[in-house]
Amino acid sequence: MTPEILVSQLTMSKEYLDRATRELAEEDSGFAPDDDSYTVAAQMGHIGLTIDWFVEGAFGKGWDMSFEVHDSDARAFTSLKAAREKCAASYQSVIDLIGSKSMDELLEMWPEDPVMGSQPKLSIVAGIVEHTAHHRGALSVYTRLRGKVPPMPYMDMDAAPNA
Repeated sequence: MTPEILVSQLTMSKEYLDRATRELAEEDSGFAPDDDSYTVAAQMGHIGLTIDWFVEGAFGKGWDMSFEVHDSDARAFTSLKAAREKCAASYQSVIDLIGSKSMDELLEMWPEDPVMGSQPKLSIVAGIVEHTAHHRGALSVYTRLRGKVPPMPYMDMDAAPNA
């Protein structure tokens, strides 16, 4: 494992998210399958906010366990465009951070905590990738509920030969 490989994992996670959600448009921003679920915009905003949460947990002040505040912050996103911008900025920030660290820095352990135990700081990459995949899947369901077909996230079908 190297910082370059970790950056590649984050870059592909963002690419998969972008591909899988490309059929969602600004007019889908406020859609949610029920009153308790996040809207499309809130789902995307939540992804970006959670990336920041992982970074702060591992490299900043620690894990902010104010989940009601986090929920409210995600629900404040009403524009898919703004949520995509937040998500893109958060991904770029963590990519830049991970890419700037040495393996020794990435292997440093954070103290035991209620979120992920005591793990090396690089483990946030797996957390981010898995968390994003979870919400990417939800957004694919939302896309279908909007009467659209979510694209295959793992290859760009528009660029594939004979597609």
